[in-house]
Amino acid sequence: MNSFNLRAIGHLANNPELVQQGEHVFTRFCLIGNDYAGKDGHGEAKEVTTALYLIAFGGKAVTIAKARKGDQLIVEAHVRANNWTPADSQETVYDYSFVVDDFKFGAPGKAKRAEFEQRA
Repeated sequence: MNSFNLRAIGHLANNPELVQQGEHVFTRFCLIGNDYAGKDGHGEAKEVTTALYLIAFGGKAVTIAKARKGDQLIVEAHVRANNWTPADSQETVYDYSFVVDDFKFGAPGKAKRAEFEQRA
């Protein structure tokens, strides 16, 4: 059981890159989302952009690596702690990763739509 789970819906900030280290494959990727953040002094709507970095392993990594910048992904992930203590310090550094458990492709981005149009 994982203590913290999340669901994220966003668009790929860049093309995911598949990495192979020995027998292990993974991809790190960034999802971005824009949310309404009220109005500015002129009454215009403001947006705030949030970036979330995730990692996928194995078959999920291979499939996600086929996506392109701008493609929408719907991701379920869990939080994994990556805490460590530097050799020159006694203070623990707290870090974490968002590890993909499941995902679905959403709307294709501009690059993927252009690929579809070229095939037609």
